[in-house]
Amino acid sequence: MTNPVKKSAIVTGASGGIGGEIAKRLVRDGFGVVVHYAGKPAPAQAVVAELKAAGGQAISVQADVASVPDVERLFQESIDAFGNPEVVVHSAGVMLLSLISAGDVETFDKVITTNLRGTFLVLAQAAKHVRDGGRIIAFSSSVIAKSFPTYGPYIASKAGVEGLVHVLANELRGRNITVNAIAPGPVGTDLFLRGKSEAQIEEFKKLNPLERLGTPEDIANVVSFLAGSDGGWVNSQVIRANGGFAY
Repeated sequence: MTNPVKKSAIVTGASGGIGGEIAKRLVRDGFGVVVHYAGKPAPAQAVVAELKAAGGQAISVQADVASVPDVERLFQESIDAFGNPEVVVHSAGVMLLSLISAGDVETFDKVITTNLRGTFLVLAQAAKHVRDGGRIIAFSSSVIAKSFPTYGPYIASKAGVEGLVHVLANELRGRNITVNAIAPGPVGTDLFLRGKSEAQIEEFKKLNPLERLGTPEDIANVVSFLAGSDGGWVNSQVIRANGGFAY
C-alpha cells in the first residue's frame, strides 16, 4: 500500500479532457486519486506525474469499463493503493454518431456497450466498495434534451445512465451514499474541438445564453461540489451543467 490517504477517489476516463481536470480538482480537494484510462498509458501517466508534482497522491490503472474482470481489477487495485474509495466518478465514455435510419447496429452496440454497460459495471462495483457516506457520480449529457439527428445511439445510452442513477440511489438507502449524474453541454476539450470549423464552434457557443463553451474546469467544479460536504443533500439528481444549453 502507498502512503495512507485520508480519502480517495476513482475517476474513470481521467487521462485527459474533463476526466483529467476532475482528477486534478479532487487532488486539490485532498483526495488520493486513481486515474483510470482505457488506451495508451502515457497520457494517464502524465496526469499522475502532474498530480504528484502538485503534492498529491495518485496512481493510474488501465481497464476496459465494459469488461467485468477489468472493472473488478480497477477497484481492487484502487483499494490496494488507497483503501475503499469515498468517491467514484465515472466519466469514461464514447460518442459515435449515426442516423437511426442507417441501421448501423455495430455503432449502436459499441456506444451502448461502452456507455451503458460500462456505467452499469462501474456503478455495481461502486455500490459494493464505496464507503458509507460516500459519493457516486456518473455522466449523462445535456444533448438528451435536444434530440439532434445522428445522436440516437448516444442519447439512448445516456438516457439509460440517468435511469441507473435514480435506481441505485434508492438501492443504497440506509448507507448515506449519494448517487447523481452530471449532464454537460458542449465543453471545449480537444476531442470536442477536433474537426470543427471556427464557424461551427461559434454556433455551439450561441446555443446557450452565456454564449460560450463550457470548460473542463466548469465540470470539475460541479464534481467537487457533489463530492464534498456541501453536496450531501443532493441525491438522485441529474445536474445539467451547460450554461442554459438545455433545460
